[in-house]
Amino acid sequence: MRFSDCGAERILGSRRAAAACGFAVTVCVLAATCFVYQWLNSKEIAEPAPMGKLIVDASEGSGRKIPDTMFGVFFEEINHAGAGGLWAELVSNRGFEAGGSNTPSKIDPWAIIGDPSSVTLSTDLTSRFERNMVALRVEVRCDSRALNNVCPAGGVGFFNPGYWGMNIEQGKAYRLVAYVRSSGPVDVTVSLTGPNGFPSLAASRIILNASDAENWTRIELLMEAGLSGRNSRLQFTTEKPGVLWFDQVSLMPLETYKGHGFHPKLAAMLEPLKPRFLRFPGGCYVEGTWLRNAFRWKATVGPWEERPGHLNDVWNYWTDDGLGYFEFLQLAEDLGALPIWVFNSGMSHREHIHVASIFPFVQEALDGIEFARGDPASEWGSLRAAMGHPEPFELRHVAVGNEDCWVPNYRDVYLKFYHAIKLAYPDIRIISNCDGSAWDLDHPADYYDFHIYETATNMFSMGDHFAKAPRTGPKAFVSEYAVTGRDGRTGTLLAALGEAAFLISLEKNSDVVEMASYAPLFVNANDRSWNPDAIVFNSSHIYGTPSYYMQQFFRESGGATLLPATLVKSSVSGSIAASAITWRDPVDSTEYLKLKVVNFGKCTVDLEILINGLDANSCVLSGVGKTELTSSDVMHENSFSAPEKVIPRKGEFANAERHMTVTLAPHSLTSFDMLLEKNTLRIKGDSTTTSMRSAT
Repeated sequence: MRFSDCGAERILGSRRAAAACGFAVTVCVLAATCFVYQWLNSKEIAEPAPMGKLIVDASEGSGRKIPDTMFGVFFEEINHAGAGGLWAELVSNRGFEAGGSNTPSKIDPWAIIGDPSSVTLSTDLTSRFERNMVALRVEVRCDSRALNNVCPAGGVGFFNPGYWGMNIEQGKAYRLVAYVRSSGPVDVTVSLTGPNGFPSLAASRIILNASDAENWTRIELLMEAGLSGRNSRLQFTTEKPGVLWFDQVSLMPLETYKGHGFHPKLAAMLEPLKPRFLRFPGGCYVEGTWLRNAFRWKATVGPWEERPGHLNDVWNYWTDDGLGYFEFLQLAEDLGALPIWVFNSGMSHREHIHVASIFPFVQEALDGIEFARGDPASEWGSLRAAMGHPEPFELRHVAVGNEDCWVPNYRDVYLKFYHAIKLAYPDIRIISNCDGSAWDLDHPADYYDFHIYETATNMFSMGDHFAKAPRTGPKAFVSEYAVTGRDGRTGTLLAALGEAAFLISLEKNSDVVEMASYAPLFVNANDRSWNPDAIVFNSSHIYGTPSYYMQQFFRESGGATLLPATLVKSSVSGSIAASAITWRDPVDSTEYLKLKVVNFGKCTVDLEILINGLDANSCVLSGVGKTELTSSDVMHENSFSAPEKVIPRKGEFANAERHMTVTLAPHSLTSFDMLLEKNTLRIKGDSTTTSMRSAT
């Protein structure tokens, strides 16, 4: 994803403009119709709601399998999504490297406790770590035992507020790691405190004699919080004069998602989406404004203390790369999702490597695949094994760059990557940055990448875009989609409805579209570089936007059977989008029929549904429930103060029949879930059958 010159708003041509115009006229007519109904109702004249009709073909052989990979998630290091978010590290700029390798280095947000007459902070290049030599030098001039320049009560030192405050929870344990050396004995108090240094939430001491402190010493402390604080800080204080050095200061909660370092609550927010894949680490983050600041995987693996970190110059903040290539692969595995690695293709936003000099980047990509998949005895596979994962990761997909097709030599560079990867790993599926939805690509690829950021109306009207895409050749990967701008704000119901209709169109065209993911995934409310986003958080609170909840309606689609679902033309059909799938619960093999319907209009609609092709003698259809995403105002958003203003509401759906009428609320996404018993449907093109066994 890009901003300004990143091309976030893709122009899709006059065909969409015409479709959008026609759709706008339809919406105007519907609005007028709705007004008439409202006026008639105000006059106490009983008039029926506008009617629509949906015909579902559930006959044998009518279904088509949706790809198993259909809907996943895309993570980009944007909005402090990882640093200070998904990655559970609480210390910001833990290695004091945010100013680069020069000194004096930028140490923000570290700050002094005391005044310059009693303590000074500076940096030098004395660290024990070769790839990040900057260390913090602390000179303490006050002395609690002296007559003059006595240290203030509590001592002097320095503190770190984390990422807009650390959330410390009573009864929870936190692991502190720090590297320390000194010109003399060390007696330092380590505390977790409130934002002004009080109250104390947890405390411990670092005590070293002079001989032990002479060389860098790794300190590890387990701190248990006696109190809670949503806006806390980590501080180091002393009352003894001398010079001390600190480096690689880390504070992590002991409890992380599956024990692998991820924020437990943020990572858990991904589970209800049941993502089939995880695309990472970007986005523009892959490229950088300049190549020197691009994400390079080799700098993000190995012991965290030895990772140099880098400036995320596209989104303008430092990342210590604690969330690196290995961690992304681990997260995908923890979520049961396939990893999709986007690697740098030798291009940034302002420069690119000539094809004659691209080989080091090609080798870096090959080494990265070996790291993920190689034998534990291989060069890079052995590093993965040393990091605690001897078994290979299930890496099947890679993308050659991000949004780089506009660069004149992209195709030449791409082919170097393509042929080298296919030679070494024939089964790897390779994703091109060039859009193949309107015409055939001029180079080989397994997938083409498609990004779309649009208004809600245009997104709704995109239903025919992939219907007109080539049916042979590379498949589509819609790796970034979202309603943005005034329709999206910071996450509206309107945006979610436009996106839901778009996903329904992807389901219906899943013979050419195999993967899709929303973007961006996370935003720290203190750094909104991009709006809207799926999940919003600060140090202590989290909520999902309507778009986040919209995606949950599609979590059973991957691997499901798509049934033909046709809307009969009527006065409301232009504002309705619908799909029908059957899917099997992997736990008990129970089979379900799910209808998803978007009502994009302002009127309540009565929708007549005909489910044809089910044998009345051998199939029992019963209602399981109805789930509805709607609100009284289409521009409603969730917030920290009202996190559940727009969330799915479950209700009864007891009157499921082959021929039935359901009511659709204005501006709504509704799922009607039914249990199928004792029936067999044959998937088109498959000699096997999907047996719908009796529910127990």
